[in-house]
Amino acid sequence: MRLTSEFWVSALVRRINGSGAFAALSNKGAVEAGAIFIKFRNADGSYDLFGPAPQMVYDQTKPDERLFTALKAGVAEMEINDDLEKQKRWDRDLWIVEIEDYRGDRSELFPVAKEI
Repeated sequence: MRLTSEFWVSALVRRINGSGAFAALSNKGAVEAGAIFIKFRNADGSYDLFGPAPQMVYDQTKPDERLFTALKAGVAEMEINDDLEKQKRWDRDLWIVEIEDYRGDRSELFPVAKEI
């Protein structure tokens, strides 16, 4: 059984804040199954945006795992905000988690799908 979006986001924020990085929820979506987007602030002040990975990249042996895919990298915050506002007009139930972590390696923070 897949975890609800609310539970998954809550655990992500708690885990990141406990690791020395900073995470905050900037948009609360549908409790059960809202799509989750991650806005990541880099050390140089640029931003990356991650969204739900397409179904075709999921491992059939782990169907309940949430995976993310990079949508934009190294862009201005305004560009990310514009994209998220467009997404909100289409899907009011989405979650947005903002993360700041300047340690370099983010592989342990949230699962990112491998490029196809």
